[in-house]
Amino acid sequence: MNKFGTLFTVQIFGESHGACVGITIDGCPAGLPLSAADFREDMERRKGGKQKGTTPRQEDDIPIFKAGLFNDITTGAPIMMLFENNNTRSGDYEKQRSVPRPGHADFTAHHKFGGFEDYRGGGHFSGRLTAALVGAGVVAKKLLNGVQVASHIVSIGGETDLEKGLQRAIDNKDSVGGIVECVIKGLPIGLGEHFFNSVESLLSHAVFSIPAIRGIEFGTGFAAANMFGVEHNDAIIDASGKTKTNHAGGVVGGYTNGNDLVFRIAVKPTSSTPKEQITLNWETNEQENFSVKGRHDLCIALRVPVVLEAVTAIVLADLMLIDQKIPRVIKN
Repeated sequence: MNKFGTLFTVQIFGESHGACVGITIDGCPAGLPLSAADFREDMERRKGGKQKGTTPRQEDDIPIFKAGLFNDITTGAPIMMLFENNNTRSGDYEKQRSVPRPGHADFTAHHKFGGFEDYRGGGHFSGRLTAALVGAGVVAKKLLNGVQVASHIVSIGGETDLEKGLQRAIDNKDSVGGIVECVIKGLPIGLGEHFFNSVESLLSHAVFSIPAIRGIEFGTGFAAANMFGVEHNDAIIDASGKTKTNHAGGVVGGYTNGNDLVFRIAVKPTSSTPKEQITLNWETNEQENFSVKGRHDLCIALRVPVVLEAVTAIVLADLMLIDQKIPRVIKN
């Protein structure tokens, strides 16, 4: 449903054009210093309008804390924070009541919830809710003291020259996707559990909560299918677990092995493209030409790195609490 985690849990809420989006974090240790200033850098990285190819919609995205903090320090109680929606144009979505956008959740949500869903801007299915994920990620990153989580864009539209890939979309008056890589340094050996709660399983679960994700691979990923075993195996160099290569991506048997944890995700082209498409009008039960209006990203991948870091940090904070690598009360 809308909840994820074992000890460090997050529950997301809100809609794109509702009053706010937000998140409740349970299991955060007491004693962690936390203020609105801690969120500024990552929230700015997620915003649209900061670079070519992103939506012009601008929100302040200053966290409003409703519970769990006292004197800018976590109390150990659930943390509830929200981000207000003040820059909405709901009129752009009126036509969607009869004409669902291809590639969006309009059609499936309408059937799932009997027409009672908030259709404006994608409602609860909108990428706007990643603001809440980034907020939770800020808290998780602070708990991962000494562990570095960093993501970067590898390619856009199949081009490693990101500007060239973006220009292809502009020239075609269409949207494009991209590949984003995440590298985590400084993890202890043994995080995760085999089978259902392996590091790969949990990260994959969290990653697919990000709208527009279509695939994930760890280490050499799908390229491993074309390698010999002796080529793919990572030779262990020393007792710290360091290996000569890192084809496994830092995970063996479901557990972190002391090397950098490395994985990549595939981000699909933005479904809201200005190109004319054909869709079904469910009032007339006939197909018709349709063009998406409103403010949208040309390439969602441009804004994904910080969101990917957030969900990754959430998973790792949970695993480190389970393994008691993070104290339940943080003492300065």
